[in-house]
Amino acid sequence: MPDTAPQFDALFREQLSRLLAWRRDVRRFQAIPVSRDALSRLLEIACSAPSVGLSQPWRFVVVDDLARRSLVRDEFRRCNQAALDSYPADAASEYARLKLAGLEEAPCHLAVFADRETAQGRFLGRATMPETADYSAVAAIVTMWLAARAEGIGIGWVSILSPSRIAEILSVPTEWRFIAYLCIGYPEQASEKPELEKEGWESRRPISEFLIRR
Repeated sequence: MPDTAPQFDALFREQLSRLLAWRRDVRRFQAIPVSRDALSRLLEIACSAPSVGLSQPWRFVVVDDLARRSLVRDEFRRCNQAALDSYPADAASEYARLKLAGLEEAPCHLAVFADRETAQGRFLGRATMPETADYSAVAAIVTMWLAARAEGIGIGWVSILSPSRIAEILSVPTEWRFIAYLCIGYPEQASEKPELEKEGWESRRPISEFLIRR
């Protein structure tokens, strides 16, 4: 049987490495809308991600309603203040200067949930690890994130939110698990270095610190 798989040359591999390096968690966006076609295209690509038992447990909620967006921003401010209050004084000042969300500027808001109870996939691979449905949703996010960067679109993952409150604001089924709230738009500027690293909050460490052989 002939091999019909595509062949990826050295140039493609180099460009893929650059795409991975330039994928950033974006917090600052231009006031340029993301078209419905572009968002639909990215969501289609997201759905090509691997999923446990081919269950496709990801659930996407495009948040267009301004009142709901306002409630999400209020929830972020509440959670962010609680996080700030938890830091000692010296670290609190450093934390306070970080820009941790693009909720005000981002033209597109997208919430991602995982449905662990979906019958699709017949629960294959989920009997002992139901959280693999959550991991599958994360794989979809990363797949979409890379595709977005290839089109010059940026994504910011806002994690300083209460899952139960976001589910309430967005009126989703109670069995869905909140995975991510994403800000999507065109970045003010591109950068190969994470913003938290530029701000001196943290730095990327080498693989040698994470690798164990048995």
